[in-house]
Parts: sequence; C-alpha cells; structure tokens
Amino acid sequence: MQVKEIDVTELKSRLDSGANIRLLDIRSDAELMAGMLPQSEHLAMHLIPLKMQEFSADPEQEVVLYCRSGARSYHACMYLIQQGIDNVVNLRGGIIAWAQQGFDLQRKR
Repeated sequence: MQVKEIDVTELKSRLDSGANIRLLDIRSDAELMAGMLPQSEHLAMHLIPLKMQEFSADPEQEVVLYCRSGARSYHACMYLIQQGIDNVVNLRGGIIAWAQQGFDLQRKR
C-alpha cells in the first residue's frame, strides 16, 4: 500500500480550479491558532476512527489530509488506506510548506 501525496503548489492550483477536494486539518486544537488552509475543516487526528463513514461518503471526492509537516497526516492516510478507504491524499510538507510558499492561511472559524 502506498500513500498518495500532493505538493502544496499542485494543491493550490487544483483548489483554485474548483477541483472536488475536501481538506482536513488533523492537527490539535492548540495548533489551529497559527491558522488553517483556506476551505479546510478541522478533524483532530484522534477522531479519525470515529468518523470513518465520512471518508467514503463521496468516493469521487479526494480527501486531502494535512498536519504541521506532513508526517502525522501521512500516517493517518496509511491508516485509512488499511481500512479500505482509498480516496485520501497526504499534503507533502504540511502547513509549513504551504506557508513557505506564501499561500494564505485563515484563522480558525
């Protein structure tokens, strides 16, 4: 099993073009104070097993998971793939890479 990954430039381009992507920030509540990617929603990593049905609700929709650096989200993607969910993608470099490219962040809603 291999985790699919996307880099921040490709993600930004796909979001700007209106691709069917659900962005999930899996960081802790405290980490959210630094900001989130626009259009993303928060689902703390420890809640993923409780929300499994949400990942397969729309099989045509890519679900991009991200964290601070891409490590936790990689492992979360691996877990979901092991559970039979294959529409998940890891954001390589996480929110750090997004910010380094100068892309906008939004404050937690």
